[in-house]
Order: sequence, then structure tokens, then C-alpha cells
Amino acid sequence: MKKLSIVMPAYNEEKRIGRTLEFYSKFFEEKRKTEKFEYEILVVINNTTDKTEEIVKEYSKQNKRIVYLNLIKGGKGYAIIEGFKDALKRNNELIGFVDADMATLPEDFYNLAVNIGSFDGIIASRYIKGASITPRPTLARLIAKRTFNSLVKSVLLLPFNDTQCGAKIFRRDIIEKVIPSLWLSKWAFDVDFLFSAKKHGFKIKEFPTNWRDKKYSKINFWQAGPWMALAVIRLRMLNSPFKFGVRIYDNFLKLLGNKE
Repeated sequence: MKKLSIVMPAYNEEKRIGRTLEFYSKFFEEKRKTEKFEYEILVVINNTTDKTEEIVKEYSKQNKRIVYLNLIKGGKGYAIIEGFKDALKRNNELIGFVDADMATLPEDFYNLAVNIGSFDGIIASRYIKGASITPRPTLARLIAKRTFNSLVKSVLLLPFNDTQCGAKIFRRDIIEKVIPSLWLSKWAFDVDFLFSAKKHGFKIKEFPTNWRDKKYSKINFWQAGPWMALAVIRLRMLNSPFKFGVRIYDNFLKLLGNKE
């Protein structure tokens, strides 16, 4: 019997977290009863200033499989890493993460779990055959995201068409191996994780998803995109003969105002 831990980072999500927990809880409870599929929903509240914690507490009373952490330090990547570490304390065979905004519906996240096959991990992708995005992204946004992905492919030689989709599942052994080797927690966590997994010889499957783009996303790609690109370059330097230049590069980033 597989047990899946669904790590859900939540930063100031009081307007959305209740609905998300309701939908995910209902869906996975049905799967647990009909298909003997065990699960937990681990909400990682990261440096929140609203009523997210209170709402999560109420839902955890209704469903004992909803658990949570409350972190003082913020950042999505940091929250996911801490969630992974906590999930490893229990008998979870599969551990993944999903955004709290319902851009990925529970049935689409479940599809990742049942399609992992013999792979070590599976990541949702919005830009391969069979995927869909609702509503359709603007041309400018699509170009920006494709440009970033081209950078990732060319600089890190990762084969994926979409490294940034907020829905991924891994077997526990890959998480145990990869977490200690991660460098980045803010701008390029997903890329760092996938790059490290590749270095360790793990096999990751890219799987088409149905993505529902949310108007009130917590991340402004136009603001974060340049920093994500700079973080990818930094990651490449850390894993190259030019590692000695990282300190100079970091000083350059500080001048630009980066707090990574």
C-alpha cells in the first residue's frame, strides 16, 4: 500500500486554503476508502501574517490526516524542504508538493502518483502534448516562461519542458539523497532539486497536467524571472570549474538587491 504525503506550502493563503483543503480532503478520502490509498496533507505555513494557521487548524480537526507546520522563516523553497524533512519522519513512500491555490486540482495531483511507474519522481508539465492551461496565457507570458526554460535546458542540460509547475511527486529515497545537496531555496528551488536529482542518477518523468492559472498568484514572474535566471547561472557556476567565482557573483547579486 502506498502512502502519499502532500506537502502544501502556504504563505498568507487565508482566502484560498480552506477551499483547497476541502477539495483535497474530500477527493483523497474517497480514494482512501475505495482504493486503499493512504495519504496525508502536510500544510507548511511559512512566515504568514494572516489567519492561515487558524483555518488550517480547524480543518485538521475535521480530518486527522491534515497536519501542519508553522515556520518563522519564510520562502516557498524553504517551506517545501522543511515539509519534506517532516514527511520523512513518517512512513510515506511517496512525497510531493503542490501549490495551495488549486491551480492543480486533486485529481490531477493524484494522476501524478498513479503514473510514476518505475521512475524515481514525476513532475507536472504545462508545455508538453496532452497538457492544458486555463485560461490561455498571454503571448508575452508564454514567451517569458519558454525563455526561462530554454535557459535551464542550455545551462544545466535538464531535459524538461517545464521545471516550474507547482506539482511534483518523488519517492522518499530521492528526497533523502537530494535534500542535503541543495543550494537554493528561493528563486530556483525546483531547478536545483531536479539538477541535483540528475547528478545522483535518478530518473524523473515529465507528465502532462491540466493547469488553472490563478489571477492572484503570489509570484510575479516579471519581478521574479530575472532573479530566477541569475540563480540558474549561479547553480551552474557552483557545479563547474568556475566555482571560485561564486563569491564575486554573490557580491554582484547583493549590489542588485538580491536576498537569496
